[in-house]
Amino acid sequence: MALTESTMLPLGTTAPEFTLPDGEGKLHALNEIAQKNGLLVVFMCNHCPYVIHLKQALAEAGKRLADKGIGMVGISANDVANYPDDAPEKMVEDAQQFGYTFPYLYDESQQTAKAYDAACTPDFYLFDSAMKLVYRGQFDDSRPGNDKPVTGSDIYAAADAMVAGTPISQEQKPSIGCNVKWK
Repeated sequence: MALTESTMLPLGTTAPEFTLPDGEGKLHALNEIAQKNGLLVVFMCNHCPYVIHLKQALAEAGKRLADKGIGMVGISANDVANYPDDAPEKMVEDAQQFGYTFPYLYDESQQTAKAYDAACTPDFYLFDSAMKLVYRGQFDDSRPGNDKPVTGSDIYAAADAMVAGTPISQEQKPSIGCNVKWK
C-alpha cells in the first residue's frame, strides 16, 4: 500500500465543474449537489484501508454537514479494471451498507480527479457558497492503527467557521491515504 499525501490545492481555487454518474448511472452535477453554505468533495473508494477506517464517520459527516447547509459528495476515480472492489456496483453496495446520504460518484475518465489535483483516498476539499476552496486536508488525526478516535475535528472546525463567517485556520494538515489508482 503506497502512502500518499494530498497535494493541498491552493486555497481560493474555484471548484472544478463536474457531471458524473453514481453507481447506478444517474448523473449528478456539482451545482446540484452544492448547498447554500457550500460543498465538501471527498475523493474516496471502497478498498483503501484509510477510507474503510472513516466510512461510518463519512456517513455521519454527510448528515451533519447537510444540517449546516453544506452538501457533500464522494467521488471514486480508481481504475476498476485493476481494483474491481471499487467498481460502480460495489459503490452502490458500500453506500447502502454505511448509509451514505450523499451521492457517491464514479469518475471513470479520471478527469475530475485530475482537475481537483486529487492524490489520495481520502482527499477532502471544502468549498464555500461561492465555490471557493476554504479547506483541504485531513478529516482528523485518526489513522488505521494509531488508536486516535475518529472525530472529524479538522473538517468540522473548518465547516463551522465557514458557516459562522469566521476565519478558517490556514494551518491545514494534508490528508494521508492510498494513492489514487490511475489508469
